[in-house]
Amino acid sequence: MRAVHLLAVSAGILGAVPALANEDVLKRTANPAEQVLQTVDYANTRYSKLDQINAGNVNKLQVAWTFSTGVLRGHEGSPLVVGDVMYVHTPFPNIVYALDLNQDGKILWKYEPKQDPNVIPVMCCDTVNRGLAYADGAIFLHQADTTIVSLDAKSGKVNWSVQNGDPKIGETNTATVLPVKDKLIVGIAGAEYGIRGHITAYDLKTGKQAWRAYNVGPDAEMKIDPEKTTELGKPVGKDSSIKTWEGDQWKTGGASTWGWYSYDPKLNLVYYGTGNPSTWNPKQRPGDNKWSMTIFARDADTGVAKWVYQMTPHDEWDYDGINEMILTDQKIGDKERPLLTHFDRNGFGYTLDRATGELLVAEKYDPAVNWASKVDQDKSSKTYGRPLVVAKYSTDQNGEDTNSKGICPAALGSKDQQPAAYSPKTNLFYVPTNHVCMDYEPFRVSYTPGQPYVGATLSMYPAPNSHGGMGNFIAWDGTAGKIKWSNPEQFSVWSGALATAGDVVFYGTLEGYLKAVDSKTGKELYKFKTPSGIIGNVMTFQHKGKQNIAVLSGVGGWAGIGLAAGLTDPNAGLGAVGGYAALSSYTNLGGQLTVFNLPN
Repeated sequence: MRAVHLLAVSAGILGAVPALANEDVLKRTANPAEQVLQTVDYANTRYSKLDQINAGNVNKLQVAWTFSTGVLRGHEGSPLVVGDVMYVHTPFPNIVYALDLNQDGKILWKYEPKQDPNVIPVMCCDTVNRGLAYADGAIFLHQADTTIVSLDAKSGKVNWSVQNGDPKIGETNTATVLPVKDKLIVGIAGAEYGIRGHITAYDLKTGKQAWRAYNVGPDAEMKIDPEKTTELGKPVGKDSSIKTWEGDQWKTGGASTWGWYSYDPKLNLVYYGTGNPSTWNPKQRPGDNKWSMTIFARDADTGVAKWVYQMTPHDEWDYDGINEMILTDQKIGDKERPLLTHFDRNGFGYTLDRATGELLVAEKYDPAVNWASKVDQDKSSKTYGRPLVVAKYSTDQNGEDTNSKGICPAALGSKDQQPAAYSPKTNLFYVPTNHVCMDYEPFRVSYTPGQPYVGATLSMYPAPNSHGGMGNFIAWDGTAGKIKWSNPEQFSVWSGALATAGDVVFYGTLEGYLKAVDSKTGKELYKFKTPSGIIGNVMTFQHKGKQNIAVLSGVGGWAGIGLAAGLTDPNAGLGAVGGYAALSSYTNLGGQLTVFNLPN
């Protein structure tokens, strides 16, 4: 039955197109043999129902076949599988390969965009791309230069392309896209250049812009209703963003959207987080700087915001709020709730009611976090929902040209974009984390379009008084806000996790190991050293009755930028080069796909 089903799905790529993209995506995400979204499903659970590979046999995994991408630098994201075809992407220049699974990855077609290499130095923290999406017979790519391309899944022919931003002013892209209904949801990167972040919906069939919503600025341009859009249950009020910036600073306010997007078909809401305000020097932008560092819930059809929640008002540490929103239905107390769980860069794990935006849980998911004592969860308090900042670690209170030391986490957060996974079998989240602290010295900087607008010098190092490493892989109870188990790692875990029905959780390490651990205990069950450090996200698919595990190797990203770009100054790479200098003793550059399965 499985083989017949796969053939039917493969044929479906070439056949009739459903009326709405979400019908196609929903059908295919329900089939665990395939993966058509980077997030596995709209809820961003990164959970697979496949269980042929399980806790009892995963130690027998072997390499089935490999594929060289021909590109160096950091390989984030994961391949897609639709029917008998795998789609693989690369960092800049963002090549797309279609590989025949019936012939161990024979190249069916290759798309190589011609992009201006001048976009490379404008990209923050490596030339990564977090991957493709599939819907309605098309593969969607958002290139580094912000060109969005729809490719015919069978031939690789360009259906349409559209420009989403302007690299000349610092707008670039590193993120994936999300097909929702008849629209494609996309974001923009570039807060380190003082761009103004936005999220945009394009028509899936034509590429015509349906709506665009900015994350800072006037209500109309943000698609915020002063009376109906709420934060923590209360209307945000008129000019909620502009009032929290000095003068026209919101025009260069950052709040980019380079992370992940989730969608709830029942509520028809798209969820995402916004990045840091510009500049990194908090003294230059007094106020809460809304709505940077914020979770947005927006109507998929219109873009209008239903609710918002700002996690780090007046950010002083570059704790971008762009990490994924994982949607689950779980009990809080005795009541089943529609939940949203978010592991923020600031080190707090948040659980909210995704229908209303009510804050339910906010606790530290790394014990090293010290910049705030807690998030105030007393609804009667004036500071309800806000982090209580520790003065010693406040770069604003300490002032310009003062080096604030020992701040935990570092700017790359207790977790950056590397996505967590959730298993409905254990009701636990599996979280790749950074166990890293920093020194942070802000300085005055002026805005020039297309030039870096950072204004801070950083150095990073392992969290002190701990296991000496720079990462942990943890299991987290999102309803209680507690760590269930934690595995130490020498370097940050910069790879996305995958949870499976086989009671196994997979992730990769910066040294290049693919690891498999028991979902209940965290016990390591298997590891294999791939040719380069892994910052890609582990995925699984089934072909001809066999379950496969696949992962992209290729060290880079913010943590590996020293290796990826050949940097040696310890303060380069926004402070990461010195912190991860030892990585060069364990791995080297390389772009490769490795596919694993069990022996016959």
